[in-house]
Order: sequence, then structure tokens, then C-alpha cells
Amino acid sequence: MKFKNKPKLWRPLCALYAFIYLPWFFALEHFITIDTPGIHILNNAIDEKIPFCEYFIIPYILWFFYIAAACIFMMWYSSDKEFIQFALSLIIGMSAALTICMIYPNGITLRPEHIPDNLCGNLVSMIYTTDTSTNVFPSIHVYNSLAVHIALNRCSALKNHRIIRLLSLVLCILICMSTVFLKQHSITDVIGGIILMAVLYILIYIPDYEKLLKHRRKNMSI
Repeated sequence: MKFKNKPKLWRPLCALYAFIYLPWFFALEHFITIDTPGIHILNNAIDEKIPFCEYFIIPYILWFFYIAAACIFMMWYSSDKEFIQFALSLIIGMSAALTICMIYPNGITLRPEHIPDNLCGNLVSMIYTTDTSTNVFPSIHVYNSLAVHIALNRCSALKNHRIIRLLSLVLCILICMSTVFLKQHSITDVIGGIILMAVLYILIYIPDYEKLLKHRRKNMSI
């Protein structure tokens, strides 16, 4: 696979959203705790039947690399339209998720009392200390994984690279599974992430905004 061209200068500017998202996320983590009055606990009967498995920390951590690698790939290989759709899906989706957490404070109480004393267990403990069990609905881990896989699957540069798209799908599924097997999220959070992606897919990917804009300009010039 060869570079089509260097990424346009405006594309890396989308990364500036991190300076909005990260302070916003950590502020919510600080102000909304499991003891916050009126917080909604999202545990359900299905969650109780899902066993804790520390080995799912592997795909859970791979999420960070998956998102970063996809952003770099899309910056280099995607068309302008593909990149804009991808960037909008991440920015709007994460903003929507945090807004939901502000309006509907939520959390879970699913974390196990005992975590195995092994490498994966220690990594889980580390994640638990840095990522609280609040602000979990909808799951950003799930939402971003779906957003990345959809973008990669639709990218024209990967049209003839079925293996890469298949690997992306497998990793996406494992990441979504990891959120509930690590007790980081409720199954409700997973469903919320899927619904949010479905709504934004309809808004971002289905309409041909370029065609609609040209049609509007044509009508205005008449």
C-alpha cells in the first residue's frame, strides 16, 4: 500500500479536540461519583451472569492503540469525505456521550472484590484506579470501536484488503466484549454505545450532503 499523498494541513487540527474532551472527561470523573445524589446505577440481571475475566484486559488496552492507529491511517489514506465523516463520528459521538453523562449521571457497582494476582489482574487494578465506575453510559469504548471499524470498512484504500477489515472487526468485537467481562461497563452501556453509533451513522454516512448542498445552491441561483 502506497501513500496517495501527504495529509492536508487541516486534518491534524482535528486532534485539538483532545484539549476539549480530556478536561471535560476528567471534570465529570471528579464531580460525578458513585455517591453523587440522584446517580443512576445501571447494573442489571444480565451483568450478574457475565463472569469477570481479567484476560480481557488485553483487547481493552488494545483499544487505545486501535483508535490511535486508525486516526493516523485515516489521516494518510482516506479521501477528504471519508476523513471528515470519521472525524465527525468521533467528535460528535464522544461529545454526545459526555453530555448524556452530565444530564443523566450514571454508574455501575459491578467490580469484583477479588482480582487475580497475575499480570492481567494487575493491569485491571491499574485501570480501575485511573478510570472510575461512573460516567459509563453510553460506553465510549464501544462507541469509538464501532466508529473506527465503520470508517476503516468504508475507506476506499482498504477496499481490496479484506484481511485488515476482518481483523478490525474481530478486534472491535473483542473490545466491546472486554467492557463487560472486565466489569467496566454494564450491558446497558454497550447497547447505549451501539444505539448512539446507529443514530450518528444515519446522520453522518447516509445523506449525501455534498449533493444536497449543490442542489440547494442551484435552487437559490434560479
